[in-house]
Amino acid sequence: MEDKSAPQQIDDIIKKTNDWRGERLSQLRSLIREADPVAIEEVKWKKPSKPEGVPVWSHDGILCVAETLKTAVRLTFPKGAQVKDPKKIFNTRLDSKTVRAIDFHESDPVDTAALKALIIEAAQVNATK
Repeated sequence: MEDKSAPQQIDDIIKKTNDWRGERLSQLRSLIREADPVAIEEVKWKKPSKPEGVPVWSHDGILCVAETLKTAVRLTFPKGAQVKDPKKIFNTRLDSKTVRAIDFHESDPVDTAALKALIIEAAQVNATK
């Protein structure tokens, strides 16, 4: 598996998660790519409990990390506390001094415009470090 590109590894992670979470991860990935077409896809943090690793999108640093949880797909923004969120779509890790995240549950609608704005803003925050 190591000889596969990061996008191919993310394809595999999506296929392996063959329920609504895989579909949601695929949807979020498309939105990230639309919002920041030059973002780099990576797979990080491979470990025995998660040998496939975790999808990561970077642009001058990590933009966001995707995790499939039991009841949600979480997008974590390492510098989320610095990102303007006028639509208040961050819904978890709100007490962190740095990180913010969004948990998407099965029936949750995705505010595509607000999410794209967050991704663009996260890239701008990274660029000004």
